[in-house]
Amino acid sequence: MNTLVAVAIAPFGQGEHLSEYVAEVVKVIEDSGLPHRTTSMFTEIEGDWDEVMAVIKEATFKLAEKGIRTEVIFKADIKPGQTNLIDRKIKSLQEKMEGKED
Repeated sequence: MNTLVAVAIAPFGQGEHLSEYVAEVVKVIEDSGLPHRTTSMFTEIEGDWDEVMAVIKEATFKLAEKGIRTEVIFKADIKPGQTNLIDRKIKSLQEKMEGKED
């Protein structure tokens, strides 16, 4: 079933600057081939539930397997029969802000 997930995977106890660790996580997500978008606080990933969860697990374990305590926060939108939510949701919002209807 198609799923859009917003996920934040971050290390604990690694100092103030975490970008080197986050880069490792985002690289795993990019290498998955699933549609994704990274912002300053979350990465959105879209695909089949099992595929998305497998990518989240792999990205999380990228840090955890190094002995780094890792926090995962995610929110999922499961919308049966819908695809390309990663772009369509933003387009719909922009149209409404411009006063256009679907």
